[in-house]
Amino acid sequence: MALTPKGYATHSLQAEEKLNSKRKEKAWLPVIGMKLEISTPFLGVHRPFVGRCCQICTPRSWESLFHKHLLSLGFHNAIRVTEEDTRYRGWLVRRLCHFLAISNWKIPSSSPGDFEKKICHSKRVQDVMLQQVPQARGDSPILSQSPAGWRSEVLQVLSQVQAPISLLLVRLCSWALLKVLTRLFHNVLLHKGQVEMVRKAAQVPDVPLVFLSTHKSCLDGLLLPFLLFSQGLGVPRVTWEYQAFTPPLRALLSQLGGIFLPLEAEHVADRNQGALSRAVLTSYAEELLKSRQHLLIFLEKPFSSAPHLSAPGWDWLALVLGAFQAGAVPDVLLVPVGISYDMAPDVCFGSQASSARPLSFWSCLLPICRALGQGFGCVRVDFAQPFSLQEYVANNCSRQSCIRKSLEELLLPVVFGKRTSLMDCEKSEEGLLGLRAAVALKAEEQILVGRLGLHSLTAGVSCSAVTAVGIMSALLLHKHREGVFLSRLMSDFAWLTEEILLHQRDVAFSGQLRALVLHSLTLLRGCVSLHQLSLGDVLVAPQATEPAMRQLSLHGAALLPIFMAEAVGACAINALLVEMLPFLGPTALPADIILSQQELQEKTLVLVQLLPRDFLLLQPCQPAFCYCQDVLDKLIQCGLLVAEEASSERPACDTSRRRFSGELMWKETGEFSDDSDYDEDSGKRCFKISQLDNCFDFFLFLCSLLSPVLRTYERAAAFLAESCCPQPEPAYTEKLQGILLRKAREDGSFECVNRSMAVSSVRTFKELGVLQELPTPAGPKLYLSESFSLRENQESLKKFIQQFIYC
Repeated sequence: MALTPKGYATHSLQAEEKLNSKRKEKAWLPVIGMKLEISTPFLGVHRPFVGRCCQICTPRSWESLFHKHLLSLGFHNAIRVTEEDTRYRGWLVRRLCHFLAISNWKIPSSSPGDFEKKICHSKRVQDVMLQQVPQARGDSPILSQSPAGWRSEVLQVLSQVQAPISLLLVRLCSWALLKVLTRLFHNVLLHKGQVEMVRKAAQVPDVPLVFLSTHKSCLDGLLLPFLLFSQGLGVPRVTWEYQAFTPPLRALLSQLGGIFLPLEAEHVADRNQGALSRAVLTSYAEELLKSRQHLLIFLEKPFSSAPHLSAPGWDWLALVLGAFQAGAVPDVLLVPVGISYDMAPDVCFGSQASSARPLSFWSCLLPICRALGQGFGCVRVDFAQPFSLQEYVANNCSRQSCIRKSLEELLLPVVFGKRTSLMDCEKSEEGLLGLRAAVALKAEEQILVGRLGLHSLTAGVSCSAVTAVGIMSALLLHKHREGVFLSRLMSDFAWLTEEILLHQRDVAFSGQLRALVLHSLTLLRGCVSLHQLSLGDVLVAPQATEPAMRQLSLHGAALLPIFMAEAVGACAINALLVEMLPFLGPTALPADIILSQQELQEKTLVLVQLLPRDFLLLQPCQPAFCYCQDVLDKLIQCGLLVAEEASSERPACDTSRRRFSGELMWKETGEFSDDSDYDEDSGKRCFKISQLDNCFDFFLFLCSLLSPVLRTYERAAAFLAESCCPQPEPAYTEKLQGILLRKAREDGSFECVNRSMAVSSVRTFKELGVLQELPTPAGPKLYLSESFSLRENQESLKKFIQQFIYC
C-alpha cells in the first residue's frame, strides 16, 4: 500500500474534526452568548517545518539559508525515477530510465591528484617522524631511516583510512541500490525545502559540508550517499567502523567513499604506538576539508533505544573541529540529519544479533535478497538547517560557565535522605569527555566536542519525522499492553498524531486513518495478534514474546524525545505522590492532592540531574533549572496540571476593584536578573492533577514512556549486591545485561533489555560515585565505593530510583 505525501489530512479525519468542532460550538455558544469563530487544529492545516538550528548558540545561522517559501515546496520521492528525470523520451527510455538517470547524475571532482603527497609532506606527519626516527634501533619494522621507507608506512596507514573513489563503481552500485530500494520500500521521502537549504549551503565558497546523522539502520551508510548523489550534492565520504567489516567488504566500501579509523589510532595518546596513525588521520581530515569534499558522520550506533553519542562519532567530530582550529578551512557548515524507517530490513536486525562477527559481502547480500518484495513501508530523511562551526565555537568560548558540581556532590546527599538545594548548580560535563584517544585533545577541547556532538544529535533527533509504525508501537506497548479494540486504537492513533504535530514535530505518513492503522498493523504482524469478535470489532493485542516486545520497544522509542519533558514531569509527580502516600487516607484520590510548585520543581530537577543529558536531549546551552521550568509549563499546557487557588484569595485573572495606581500588577526587572523568569511568589503556587477523564490515562502513558530506563537503573542498583566487584567494565556490563534478561523473562519487561540503557546505567553510577574505576596491572576495573559497600545504602539508592516509577 503506497502512501502519497500530498497531505497530512484525510477526508475522514477532517470530517471527524469538523464534527467535533460543531459539537463544541453548540456547547459553548449558548454559554458565551456571542458568535465566535472556533478553530480546532487538525492534520493538514498545520505542518511544522522541523530542523531549525539553535538560536542561542548560532543566531546568525538561524537567520540565514531559510526562507518562508521553503515551507510550501512539498515532498519528493527519491526512488521514483521516470523518463522525466532523463534527457530522452520514448518506450525504450521508460525501460532504461534508472540507468539513464544515474548516468546523468553529476559527480564533482573528488580528491586532488597530489592528495597523498600533501599528507606525506604535512608538518604534523614529518614532526612525528623526526621524533621517532632517532629512537629507532633497527629492530623496529615501523620506522625506517630512508625517506622511501617512512613514506611507504604513511601510505600504508592512509590505505587503511581511505581509497580513491571509483566513479564507475559508484554509478553501478547506485543503479543496483535503486533497484533494491524500490523493492524494499514504498517510497523514500525528502522535503524539497530542506534539500534546497542544503544546496544553498553547498554553494558557499571555500566552506565544506559535514552531515551529522542519526543512525537507525546499517542501510543508512548506503542510503544517505545515494540520496545526496541523486540530488546533485556529490558523493560524500562516509565514516564506517573498521572492525565491523571483513577486508573484501571494507575495500568495496572504500571505493564507494567509505573512510575508517585505523586501529593503531585508538591506543593511548601518550605512547609512541599509534602516533603516526593519529598524525596521518589528522592530516587527512585537514586535506579532506580543504578539498571541499562532503563528509558524513554517524553520531550514534544503530539499534539504540536511547540517544547517545558514540565513540567513533566523537572521534570524527573531534577531527573536524581540530582541522578548523588548525586553520585548514575558514569555516565548516554542519548539517544534522534525521532518518525514520517504518521498518528496517531484516539484514539490520540480523546484524544486531551477530555484531561480534565482522560483516562480509554475502552476509549482507543474502538477507537483502530474502527481503526483496516483502515491503518495509516508507522511509523519511530530513535535513536540519545548516549552522556555522565558526559561529558555534566563538559563542561557546565567550560564554561564561556557571557553578558546576559533580553528580556525586549533587545527588548523593539526596539519595541518603538529606535535603539540599540544586537550583543554582549545574552538573559537571565529565560525560562529554572523549571515550577514546584517537584524537589527542585538551580537556576544554574535549568538552567543546561533546557539546557540539550533543547539539547536533539533538537537532538530528528533533528533525526526524515520526512513522506510523512508531506511533502504533508506542500505543500497544505503553497504553494498551493488555489489548484494545480496533475502533479505540484508531481514535488513539489520531489523538497521538495530533499531539505530535502540536509539539512541532512532523510525521512521515499521510492517508486515511483506517488505512494508516491497518498499514501499521500489517508491518507489525509478527508482534501483534488480531481476534475477530462477534460484535463486529477486532481485538488487537501485542504478543508477549521477547522478539515482539523488543521490536515494539525499538520502534516506540521514537516518541520518547517528543514527550520527554512531559514524561519527566509525570515521573516527578509520581515521586511526590509516593512521598505523600503514607499520610493520606484510604479514600484519597490523586486529583485531591495539592502539589507545591517548589517541591515539584525540586523533584523534577533531581530526575533531570540523574538522567544523562544526551538521553534527555538537553542542549548544553540550556540550564537544568530552565528545563524544569519548561517541564512545568508543558504539564500545564497539556492539561495534566491545573492551578489551585486558595478559597480566601481572589482568582488570579480577576482584576476588578483593584487600584492600579496603588500597586502595579507587574514589576520591572533587568534582562539578566534572577527574577526575570522566576518571581518570588511563583514557588508558593500550587497545582492539582486534572480530573478530566483522559488526563489520568495520559499520565500513565507518560510514566510508561520513561519507565524502561528507570527500571533499568533500578535493577542496576539491585545488581550491586551480587556484582562481584572488582571486574572490568565490559564484563560488569555483560553480567548486568544477563540480570536484565532474567528479570524480563520473569515479568515480561523485555523493553528494559537493551545494551545502550545498561551502559548508560553503568556510566551514571560511575558519575554518582557508586562505582569507581581504578587502574590495575591487568587494566582498569570497577570497584564498589566504600559508601555503597553497605547494604542499607544500596537499598537507599534503589528506593531513590523507585520513587519515579509508577507501579
